[in-house]
Amino acid sequence: MKILLLGANGQLGQTFLMEGGLATRGELIAASRDGTLVQPGHGAVGDLSDLTALKSLLDAEQPAVIVNAAAYTAVDKAEQETDAADRINGEALGVIGHWAKAHDALVVHYSTDYVFSGDADKPYPPSSPTAPQGAYGRSKLRGEEALRGSGASHMIFRTAWVYSPVGHNFLRTMLRLGAERDELRVVADQHGTPTTTSLIVTGTLAALDKYLAASGDERQALEGTFHLTANGETTWHGFAEAIFAEATTAGLLVKAPIVHAIGSAEFPTPAKRPGYSVLDNTSFSHTFGHALKDWREGLRETVRALSKQ
Repeated sequence: MKILLLGANGQLGQTFLMEGGLATRGELIAASRDGTLVQPGHGAVGDLSDLTALKSLLDAEQPAVIVNAAAYTAVDKAEQETDAADRINGEALGVIGHWAKAHDALVVHYSTDYVFSGDADKPYPPSSPTAPQGAYGRSKLRGEEALRGSGASHMIFRTAWVYSPVGHNFLRTMLRLGAERDELRVVADQHGTPTTTSLIVTGTLAALDKYLAASGDERQALEGTFHLTANGETTWHGFAEAIFAEATTAGLLVKAPIVHAIGSAEFPTPAKRPGYSVLDNTSFSHTFGHALKDWREGLRETVRALSKQ
């Protein structure tokens, strides 16, 4: 079985390669925008902004499973670069889905909490009405709809507040700023669930294993849209304070900076952020028989990994 990993140089793609799980389940083809890989190995060229080349890659590799970890993720820039966001996050999924339908392949795709309005007061189940508030969220929703509309076998995993020991993310930014400053101001009125790429990779592999072991109607019951996040919730301010507490304990920082809580209005951004984007992940755990850790446990594991580098 051949598995194609798109977006191999993103923080999720790198985690797939570092943890090695996909390579033990089939012949792995890792693709990046230009074919070079941050992690050791040789990659294929897989640029989701070039739809013709994307189809050519699929034709050449003939994968049985397509894991799409590639995305346009510049939330604020998407407000001006709507065409690029729509092509990579939306149109490309139509190309992938229609190819997968024609070749009886499975598509594993990752979406986001930004497809919701962000004004709820309890966790969003997968069936909640979508109402994205910005260009990024709209582009990701178009991708979901394009994949579903293709008729391809698929699993869409919505996730949120993703971070890892590599790449650009909130945790790495906080550690850098915490080493440079004595005081920081962090938004305290946006609620979500910090989720490690390691949790997403482990959950994906559990779901993929169950799907591959099933057949017929059993497989169809495993298809659809699920929420793949850690358990629990916090704010960006709460996450920052937890990061600094773990980092000082692990010796990554000499002392924790003072973190002042501010409102979103004090930190304006081109794209509106969801006020509440906690995702209800119970259907994922029940469907795939896979327990999801609390976000604090993922944070401890990530900081521990960074302290050993």
